[in-house]
Amino acid sequence: MQPAKEVTKASDGSLLGDLGHTPLSKKEGVKWQRPRLSRQALMRCCLVKWILSSTAPQGSDSSDGELELSAVRHQPEGLDQLQAQTKFTKKELQSLYRGFKNECPTGLVDEDTFKLIYAQFFPQGDATTYAHFLFNAFDADGNGAIHFEDFVVGLSILLRGTVHEKLKWAFNLYDINKDGYITKEEMLAIMKSIYDMMGRHTYPILREDTPAEHVERFFQKMDRNQDGVVTIEEFLETCQKDENIMSSMQLFENVI
Repeated sequence: MQPAKEVTKASDGSLLGDLGHTPLSKKEGVKWQRPRLSRQALMRCCLVKWILSSTAPQGSDSSDGELELSAVRHQPEGLDQLQAQTKFTKKELQSLYRGFKNECPTGLVDEDTFKLIYAQFFPQGDATTYAHFLFNAFDADGNGAIHFEDFVVGLSILLRGTVHEKLKWAFNLYDINKDGYITKEEMLAIMKSIYDMMGRHTYPILREDTPAEHVERFFQKMDRNQDGVVTIEEFLETCQKDENIMSSMQLFENVI
């Protein structure tokens, strides 16, 4: 499997740590709109590629394959309920489940598995810390294991959710201790983990203090009452009013 070469190389201060696209607001009269993820975009997701790699025929390139694999007989319990909960089709869910069971016969994913996945797709950096944070965001009940149902519900939000849903998920990622608030230290820890994973050489110029500068700028915007923490309401309101942040939402799949 090839490393995630689709990851944007330049950094201009995204909330996610790597926004490399010119904000659409700066293009002539173009208003930002939430992109609709195509199959090709879906296949760029590291977690999807990891799952489907075990179901692809030997010697094939899963990056340009379809999610609807032929003769899929695996089916999760409550498939109809999962289809209602997510924005995946029945065939997509069957294919994802097949790969999930192949990779994780116990039906559970642990944190070490996440670390292996991201080490494979981001070999140029250290993905350990980011994989830890991402795993905790998926592990809603904090029991150290992720079931298929929780896994695909999270993927559905990240890949096909509304902007509001993605922002709520992002808040949960940044709220490391799950106390309902984001501190500057928490935001910096996530940002630094993304920079570490992407690798220093992927950026034209990256100073050591770049993540801290980005966090300082975002935190000043978000902490509206200057109490030292960001609430979910402050986070949602600020992000939805800031076109630079909104345009970064389309890059979620680059680090998921």
